[in-house]
Amino acid sequence: MSDKIIENNQVTIMGEVAGQFTFSHEVFGEGFYMVDVLVRRLSSSEDRIPLMISERLIDVSQDYTGEFIMADGQFRSYNRHEEQKNRLILSVFVREVEFIDEEPDGAKTNTILLDGYICKPPIYRKTPLGREIADLLLAVNRPYGKSDYIPCICWGRNARYASAFEVGEHVQVLGRIQSREYVKKLSETETEKRTAYEVSVSKLECMDGE
Repeated sequence: MSDKIIENNQVTIMGEVAGQFTFSHEVFGEGFYMVDVLVRRLSSSEDRIPLMISERLIDVSQDYTGEFIMADGQFRSYNRHEEQKNRLILSVFVREVEFIDEEPDGAKTNTILLDGYICKPPIYRKTPLGREIADLLLAVNRPYGKSDYIPCICWGRNARYASAFEVGEHVQVLGRIQSREYVKKLSETETEKRTAYEVSVSKLECMDGE
């Protein structure tokens, strides 16, 4: 696997383990498990970030709830088929994990660098209060011809800049992963609370030149 591919999708998460491991899937006899980590924002709210961890990296039979960990990896996506539609599922695929003594402070608890390609026309809009927002969907290449599709949200000056991007343009993004709860209407009488994940962009650069 080339280092170049690894470098185009880098995540570091530090936070508090929010529950026990749950089994996800197995590949060639290696089990992968999911666990949520609570990562504090500077605004004192927190993001709930799902991690996918191999049983070879950590003893998944243990309960680490309340302990603090640091995980390095990649933000990955896959399509899950439900309700006659594909739903994009996102999680941090962990390559290295270690326990840390206490809750970290500062802005480095949640960082992501992505290098990819615009795969849908940007959606630019303004809030009722006039704040500018642009939604991007970034395709980030993975080995063996695969790609991850990562939703990104830009604000203000970055949103204006991003609104002019065209499909296929090569861009680099620096930001943080954020979680957002919403209510999904399943039928006339049923709703379900879900969590969406996206990259909140702090820096944005077009790599195709001026």
